[in-house]
Amino acid sequence: MINEAVTYLTATLIIYYAAKWVYRKYPRVYLSPLLVTPIILVVLLLATHSSYDSYNAGGAWLSKLLQPATVAFAVPLYKNLQTLKKHAGEIVASVLFGSLMAMLSSALLARMMHLNGELASSLVPRSVTTPIAMNVSQMIGGVPTITAVFVIMTGLLGAMMGPSVVKLLRIEGDIARGVLFGTSAHGTGTSKAFELNPLTGTISSISMILAALFTLLAAPVMLGLLG
Repeated sequence: MINEAVTYLTATLIIYYAAKWVYRKYPRVYLSPLLVTPIILVVLLLATHSSYDSYNAGGAWLSKLLQPATVAFAVPLYKNLQTLKKHAGEIVASVLFGSLMAMLSSALLARMMHLNGELASSLVPRSVTTPIAMNVSQMIGGVPTITAVFVIMTGLLGAMMGPSVVKLLRIEGDIARGVLFGTSAHGTGTSKAFELNPLTGTISSISMILAALFTLLAAPVMLGLLG
């Protein structure tokens, strides 16, 4: 069992870093490691007739690193503390509005698609980082694993569409771009934001954290109002 866990953990890391190397040479959205790695792993598991539980014996260790990785965003926040203080009001207001719209659009989409209550609850926290989204999902009656899928899809779509939206709407300010990526596409968007500019990435980091906090507080209330 231990050997199997180590094998899958090692395979995941090798595939991810190989995909990351390719992405650095050819920075195309469809070559993003967050998209390529899961696809290769799924093909690998199907080819070897391995179960998800077998894979997760090793893969779970990577999932556990999400929480300290989120905390590590405090480093760029500290380095840009003065800028954050200067624009605190507009950042908080923008993220609050964006978070509410994300939850509202998710709830309305679920209703339009006639999803049952469990799936609707799983969809609502899709725009925040995975660990918090899964906790919110469980708290409001959703299925955390399904929520994780929605979160990944949201992040990838946000990273793919974000640069085009920025260009189309001529969003040139680092604050505005950071809020856009962090609020709509959480960690994946933040990774993309750091590619644009360090300050954009920093603003995206704090936007992601604020969005998670607002969603944690507001999701149960919004579902109650829409239910």
